[in-house]
Amino acid sequence: MADLEARGIPTVGVATTQFIEGAAAQAKSLGIDPALVFIPHPVQDRTDDEMRAMAVATADEVVAALRS
Repeated sequence: MADLEARGIPTVGVATTQFIEGAAAQAKSLGIDPALVFIPHPVQDRTDDEMRAMAVATADEVVAALRS
């Protein structure tokens, strides 16, 4: 993300809530303030339909983060 943003390409990281603290620590260590969207954890056991529903539910937040 840092490399893409440095080249002027907007990015949004999407991760599960399990990684909130890790994402914050990584961003701090890299000296960046990335746009991040968190979804419910876990995802590995979700069906395709559940994943699609989660993507639809999160899409507006991702787009808003790209525009800010």
